[in-house]
Amino acid sequence: MLPPPSLHAPRGAAPWLLAAGAGLAQAASLALPGSGRPLWWLQIASLALLARLLLALPAGRAGAWRAGLLGWLFATAWLCGTFWWLFISMHTYGGLAAPLAALAVLGLAAFLGSYYAVACACFRAVAPMGRWHAAMLFAALWLLAELARGQWWTGFPWGAGGYAHVDGPLAVLARSVGVYGIGFAAALAALGLAQWRVRDLRSLRWWAGVVAIAVAWGLLAVQRQAAVKDAGHDAGAPLSLALLQGNIPQDEKFQPGSGVPLALAWYGEQLRAADAQLVVAPETAIPLLPSQLTPGYLDSVTRRYREGSGDSVQALLLGMPMGSLEAGYTNSVLGFAPGQAQPYRYDKHHLVPFGEFIPPLFRWFTEMLNIPLGDFARGGVGQPSLAFAGQRLAPNICYEDLFGEELAARFTDPAQAPTVLVNASNIGWFGDSIAIDQHLAISRLRALELERPMLRATNTGATAVIDHRGRVTDRLAPHTRGVLRAEVQGRSGPVTPYAWWSGRLGLAPLWLGGLALALLMAWRGRRARL
Repeated sequence: MLPPPSLHAPRGAAPWLLAAGAGLAQAASLALPGSGRPLWWLQIASLALLARLLLALPAGRAGAWRAGLLGWLFATAWLCGTFWWLFISMHTYGGLAAPLAALAVLGLAAFLGSYYAVACACFRAVAPMGRWHAAMLFAALWLLAELARGQWWTGFPWGAGGYAHVDGPLAVLARSVGVYGIGFAAALAALGLAQWRVRDLRSLRWWAGVVAIAVAWGLLAVQRQAAVKDAGHDAGAPLSLALLQGNIPQDEKFQPGSGVPLALAWYGEQLRAADAQLVVAPETAIPLLPSQLTPGYLDSVTRRYREGSGDSVQALLLGMPMGSLEAGYTNSVLGFAPGQAQPYRYDKHHLVPFGEFIPPLFRWFTEMLNIPLGDFARGGVGQPSLAFAGQRLAPNICYEDLFGEELAARFTDPAQAPTVLVNASNIGWFGDSIAIDQHLAISRLRALELERPMLRATNTGATAVIDHRGRVTDRLAPHTRGVLRAEVQGRSGPVTPYAWWSGRLGLAPLWLGGLALALLMAWRGRRARL
């Protein structure tokens, strides 16, 4: 049975302060300021504090409204603490007045927080009597809120709770159920922790449950290690790498008198001199459309990759916009390698609202921002990879690696599945902020889900090499101009369960599972009250 609402539950302003503080702790768990490390235990503890506040409320309609407000405050604080750096892009680089930029960040967080408000209100409205039933209901509702944030209104799942667990024990679930499945398990653990009482230590049933969970977790961890070892194998020989990080100041990057000539000169020099097998330049490394370049520039920096040089065979992945101002343009990565009839081209599919496309009815807002090339055309899902040296290189751009189900769409044909993932980004829009470390954790989680290495070439960081187990093997210091020289070993073989089902069905199985579980637990709770 659930414990009754506590007579000593926080009163007055205390619940609201605790909810906001727990939300900020949840934000810190994703990438701790200062170290950038994700803290899985802090994510569970902060969510458990919210759950404890919810359990202290009366069941039914009387407590549902208050639960919804507590959940909304928690989520708004969490999301503001997670993506506060949007203020930098809108104010420092977009020219939006500081009060309006702050209001925009708060408004976005408050809107997205409404999903969690509904989840918390429904949880307390139903209030099933059994402790396990309550935990399952809370986890199912939290999963649905995370899915809604990740998919509705173009989706913005940055800071999902599962990313805090990339180094934690729940990471073993990534290859099977992905980041949202990890978030479900974390919510389950959080509600269980919130329900814990000292007298449980005297309960044989409680200890039996703890032992069963520990044994199951140990077996799952062993199975995961064996699956990673047996499911895939090395693809070809390791590739030598040169990952370029130009560190072009964002406020100058698109300025014809400063950032543009600096980018063309520095990247041009590096591309002509690089001796690695694979060279990767970040998103919009070349900040001009093809028609805006000096005639012959692009040919001069890509010729060696197209034609080869003696025994040296190299490939280049180069971020630059393609198209024209008149006919439309895309945020693209071009690929150059010997023997091509035409350069390889990947066009970004999942565009950033306001920064890369204008949502309906919001042109008035984008006109207040000073953002160049702000209305891109969209590429398709599941675009082919670049074949080179026995590898299949699959680019994605900027925050596209936030959408694992879209990356998984490239794995529907195992024979053509990528062996190496490549992220080209420009996080310079967000200054020297925690966004760099948060994005690195996102890429690491994708590597765990898909069991493929991930290369990251960025303007300001984090330029890094991540292996198929999600470990950072090489990294360049952020906010420095330089080249990360390293190696990557591609991986091939059977795809992970997550890649198999999400590549074909998207997130529909999680939606259906979450809805079914929530309805079942609500029904069980209603029966228990009759």
